[in-house]
Amino acid sequence: MFMQLSIVRIHKPFCITTVFVAVVMLLFFSACSGNKKPMGEAVTNRDSLPALETRDVTTLISDSGVIRYRITTPLWLVFDKLNPSHWSFEEGVYLENFDENNDVMAEIKADTAYYYDKKKLWELRGSVEIQNQQGERFNTELLFWNQDTQKVYSDKFIRIEQIDRIITGQGFESNQQFTVYTIHKPEGIFYVEEDKVAATPADSLDTEDPATPVAASNARP
Repeated sequence: MFMQLSIVRIHKPFCITTVFVAVVMLLFFSACSGNKKPMGEAVTNRDSLPALETRDVTTLISDSGVIRYRITTPLWLVFDKLNPSHWSFEEGVYLENFDENNDVMAEIKADTAYYYDKKKLWELRGSVEIQNQQGERFNTELLFWNQDTQKVYSDKFIRIEQIDRIITGQGFESNQQFTVYTIHKPEGIFYVEEDKVAATPADSLDTEDPATPVAASNARP
């Protein structure tokens, strides 16, 4: 670093020493400033940062004074400034849905989940596993759960394991207890009690009357 110095005429002897010291100090601080490590840019977009970050969480959520859900997760992030605002569970989540008697109606596990608090909408992704009160197991890669309408739906592949058979298909809609559900494009019913594996295709499947398929529209995105 080069520095241009102005020539100063000194008439008193003791001022020469003062000017010399000042020049030395100026050069010293200039050299030191050149050795400073560059610092990262300051974060200016605070909206992209979580307002809350909590690890190893187990919490209960109530509705009208009644406990409805229990959430267990290794990482819970709350983004209240983003549009839309949401909760983020990037390291997985385990949900339990309770009835009025505090009995577990459904258990849900997912690799990743998002909860959009304004819409009261859950978006579950990855390996999504559900078990209802009857012991039926559901597997899919994407599931939406609307708490306002109390409906669960997906347009992806769904596999349902019942006591005596496995049902597969594309597109799915259910109540939030997973007791009344419809597969919009069934691919087969595989009976597991017998030695042989039989596949029975159908146009659609409704658990209100499994023996009588009912036509249904595609699942909502």
